Amino acid sequence: MTRDPAELEQRVTELESRLAALQRTRLRGRTIRKRSDRLIFGVPLYDIACGPDLGRGEFVGRARGIVAIGDEALGVFALGGLARGLFAFGGLALGGFAFGGCSIGLLLAVGGAAVGGIAIGGAAVGVIAVGGAAVGYLAVGGGAFGRFVISAAERSPEAIEFFQRVWETLRGLR
Repeated sequence: MTRDPAELEQRVTELESRLAALQRTRLRGRTIRKRSDRLIFGVPLYDIACGPDLGRGEFVGRARGIVAIGDEALGVFALGGLARGLFAFGGLALGGFAFGGCSIGLLLAVGGAAVGGIAIGGAAVGVIAVGGAAVGYLAVGGGAFGRFVISAAERSPEAIEFFQRVWETLRGLR
């Protein structure tokens, strides 16, 4: 089907007008971009990037800073749908200390699904794992599997001793 150039030009103008209206109504108020002018080692102190910014060609906010908050966040303290940082908080959190729906933490992971050195979650996998389903060297849970476990089916004396010492230490901190 061939169209004459005038008809195509009119159609392009109409589509541009619709796109501009969408940008004004649907996306207004849903986009946040704030970045600190202060830099530490060349990295902004904070960066906040939430929502699409079609003017820049960004469909998701990508925040990069010491404190990063955004759809995708990368920083020492990261908060976002996808958060990566030393301390990461998000739907998918990756870092040294990760807290999220699905968390992967080098030292600590806390979340619905947690994988890390110490993993705490509904499903936990780690050297020390605590959860409904736990897999680890030391594991506690309804269904726990590992070298030393406390579960509905098994109670190893080593695991009981370890977790009792941890509990007593935590109680002594109050």
